[in-house]
Amino acid sequence: MQRKGDAQLKHKLFSALKKLFQVLLTLFLLSLAVFYMSRLAPGDPLRSYYGESVERMSTAERETAMERLGLDQPVYVQYGKWFANAAQGDFGISFKYKQDVSQVIGNTYFNTILLGGSAYLLTFLLALGLGIYCALKEDSLADRIICKIGTVTNCIPSFWVALILILVFSVLLKWLPSSGAYPIGSPNDLLGRVRHLILPLIVLILSHLWYYAYMIRNKLLEETKQDYVLLCRTKGLSRRTILWKHCVRNIMPSFISLMAISIPHILGGTYIVEKVFSYPGLGTLCFESAKYHDYNMLLVLTLLTGVIVILANLLAQFLNDHIDPRMRQTKRGFLR
Repeated sequence: MQRKGDAQLKHKLFSALKKLFQVLLTLFLLSLAVFYMSRLAPGDPLRSYYGESVERMSTAERETAMERLGLDQPVYVQYGKWFANAAQGDFGISFKYKQDVSQVIGNTYFNTILLGGSAYLLTFLLALGLGIYCALKEDSLADRIICKIGTVTNCIPSFWVALILILVFSVLLKWLPSSGAYPIGSPNDLLGRVRHLILPLIVLILSHLWYYAYMIRNKLLEETKQDYVLLCRTKGLSRRTILWKHCVRNIMPSFISLMAISIPHILGGTYIVEKVFSYPGLGTLCFESAKYHDYNMLLVLTLLTGVIVILANLLAQFLNDHIDPRMRQTKRGFLR
């Protein structure tokens, strides 16, 4: 028994170290790819730092400017210097904002967390409720109507929905703001923040809601075909009772795993919506850094997004292994 416990401990430790190595290797390769691709892309990085004045620079002034920003050396030398500084927590300055990259991100990440986090929670709460309702009303008129409407809304591009909402509620009716995260000069205005969140939240929820609701609906319908459901029916339990007390509880491990693995999906949608609504978050920073060749900003934002995606996948894998009892039984059988 002692040897078996030690073997399991060593196996877990080896697995943890292996995953850590894979994460670090993935981030290294990602940083290397983004670093080279951004510098090989056409465009003038000096324009991001100096603006229109770069057109009036002489050749000597341009060379001095390139040397000042560290862009005069070969790409592999630039990467080596950046990697050495990044290992010490120095990610360089933003060419566009003339500030440390970490400082610029620190001023905007809360907006993305607020928008993306709210959309994430509301999407899954509504998807769970909608999926349960459709499973209860399987093949009814309401179920068919919801399925058709959901399929149509899921196929409409989110940026198009955003433009329509802006046209109706901001331009024509003037009920809601079309851009920004809060009223100008009032970042602590709670009501103002809520008003600025309404349209982006609607777009994000509509673009993801039916996708997850349909998966939950189908998962519940698969669960209703299990043997224990037939046994419950023979005992006289209603479909509603069986669904709520048994089926919903049994799909919760899959639902939680789905929530974990969908974080990158929601995050990607948040980035797009931020740009359409000129919402000052990480998505807007990503677009601007790519547009203006703000190399340091683009690299850090890409790595930050990569970390979130990797952690979300690791979390989903962990939940699959430890929450779902069927996965635990399979794993134990394999170890034996």
